[in-house]
Amino acid sequence: MTKRRVVITGLGAVTPFGVGVDKFWNSIIEGKSGISTTDAIDIDKHVVKISGEVKNFNPEEYIDPKEAKKMDRFIQFAVVAADEAVKDAKLDNIEGLDPYKIGVIVSSAAGGFITFEENHKRILEKGPNKCSPFTIPMMIVNMPSGRISMKYGFKGINKVVVSACATGTHSVGDAFRSIQWGDADAIVAGGCEAAICDVGVGAFSSARTLSKRNDEPQKASRPWDIGRDGFVMGEGAAVLVLEEYEHAKKRGAHIYAEIVGYGQTGDAYDIVAPDPEGQGAIHSMQFALEDAGMKPSDIQYVNAHGTSTGLGDIAESHAIAHVFGDKKQNPNLLVSSTKSMHGHMLGATGAAEAIVCVKAVQNGIVPPTINLDNQDEHVADLDYVPHKARKANINAALSNSFGFGGQNASIIIKKI
Repeated sequence: MTKRRVVITGLGAVTPFGVGVDKFWNSIIEGKSGISTTDAIDIDKHVVKISGEVKNFNPEEYIDPKEAKKMDRFIQFAVVAADEAVKDAKLDNIEGLDPYKIGVIVSSAAGGFITFEENHKRILEKGPNKCSPFTIPMMIVNMPSGRISMKYGFKGINKVVVSACATGTHSVGDAFRSIQWGDADAIVAGGCEAAICDVGVGAFSSARTLSKRNDEPQKASRPWDIGRDGFVMGEGAAVLVLEEYEHAKKRGAHIYAEIVGYGQTGDAYDIVAPDPEGQGAIHSMQFALEDAGMKPSDIQYVNAHGTSTGLGDIAESHAIAHVFGDKKQNPNLLVSSTKSMHGHMLGATGAAEAIVCVKAVQNGIVPPTINLDNQDEHVADLDYVPHKARKANINAALSNSFGFGGQNASIIIKKI
């Protein structure tokens, strides 16, 4: 069977910059930071007091109030982002289309941390029978996909992928593969997360993975900089509508770009730390290139995982240099980490960064890595696009995501 072409026809996002893809894209191109002092928790109790929080989000502006109350925050984010993407793709009315060929893969790494925490407190205070009857459907990670499918009548593939910080990219990649091989004609794919709560912040803080630059929130996320001290937790959702090329053309859908390659590997090394030689990351990128039938020189932009952690930034940078060459060997390659601006949105981040690649390819602009003031001498010598966005002819972009447990995913997005 011939592999089918897969294109992107819809985009939606809820990020620390607010609701909507335009707010997200315009903010990162301007080099703005969405990191600030956290409002959602009592920061006096925490060592880490900053995050990429979605401020002033009122779900009842977008979702029926009765239904919104039955959704954890991560589900609310997903439903709002999916609504933007589905309407953008003009799939909100599927009359004449086969609903069993339209699927949903919108995943989360953590699920309903907030719901879990709130109901655990209720159990301790009032007893185990006082949980909300909606606790389970508010908490489980597959509910965003379920909710989205119910809203639009999408009856095809319906699942989630949970691979820590690689979740969003795996979700988009699995959707791509399912359409490529004919299991679906269109899939709403992406990631969502809302883990800014006592458990989420406290646990990551105890693991010594979060930045403690509390006095300078907007300067806290600084990938590849010598002064980096950990990632900044973000939240939100990002959703893309993937569609078979001929199916999209027949509908007259607007096509943003094409997904052409997908690679995935495991480090088999450590539960938290990356393989120091970056072999998993190297092979993930190489497999994506092989899948796309492309050479390293065909890629002009890499949206790096680039979390602003000590070991991770070093390992990934050398993996990228191994595959594509360093600045001397490949002066045309641009690499940036938008986590420097939106923080690490965990299960949502790979999908958000896929949107970044779509927009970079479409608009010929590469977003910057902000806060890269003094490049660590231990990272590879690459062009990390410091401080300011840069115009460039981007024919193809590769996006990396790597998760705790050593789970790696890479996708390639190409101009059409």
